[in-house]
Amino acid sequence: MTPKAEIHPIDAVLLDMDGTILNSIRTAERIWGNWAAGHGLDVEAFLKTIHGVQSIETIRRLALPGVDPALEAARITQAEIDDVDGIEAIAGCAAFLSTLPGAKWAVVTSAPRALAQRRIAAAELPHPPILIAAEDVEHGKPAPDCFHLAARKLGTTAERCLVLEDSPAGVLAAERAGALVLLITATHTHTIDTPHAAVHDYHGLTMETADDGEVWIRPAQCPLSYRLRA
Repeated sequence: MTPKAEIHPIDAVLLDMDGTILNSIRTAERIWGNWAAGHGLDVEAFLKTIHGVQSIETIRRLALPGVDPALEAARITQAEIDDVDGIEAIAGCAAFLSTLPGAKWAVVTSAPRALAQRRIAAAELPHPPILIAAEDVEHGKPAPDCFHLAARKLGTTAERCLVLEDSPAGVLAAERAGALVLLITATHTHTIDTPHAAVHDYHGLTMETADDGEVWIRPAQCPLSYRLRA
């Protein structure tokens, strides 16, 4: 039996940055790996913990004696701003963003603003109309605050938004905000068990602009359509 098609009206699209619109894994793991080695950590095990959350939280969780999380996070952020070698856009992302109406999308990231701006530029992606960064919220992902803030700035609520994410922390934040979730798996090395629709990259999405200005977003091989109002 063919699954019944689902149409979800949405007011805006909220996109995570690292792993969702751009791939920064090589850069991030190079910098964080050097830092972890310098602190005597198991680098391979540690690198699995750095994605999707704020740098200060990653360091704070380690509870390393004599280490100031805020100071270390600032140093790592500066290193990441200085080194963008290997940053590249997720396939098809630039075209996807160019199809979205200008006031209908935002980037919502756990990275500090300066780093986010640097990486978006390095990936040659358009600067988002709204950028929610680490310093904009008291509680980062997996708390839902960042998605609620982005939705408010776009004149709607998170429940009326489609969130594109790649990390467990980001997906949990979007779920807690009540948003619809679509997973981008381009940087995944293993399958994630999720109830949400997923595509490898933006070539897996069909975009169609209707005569009334609405944009229809359809994941491949999935009976879902997201109708972004004009």
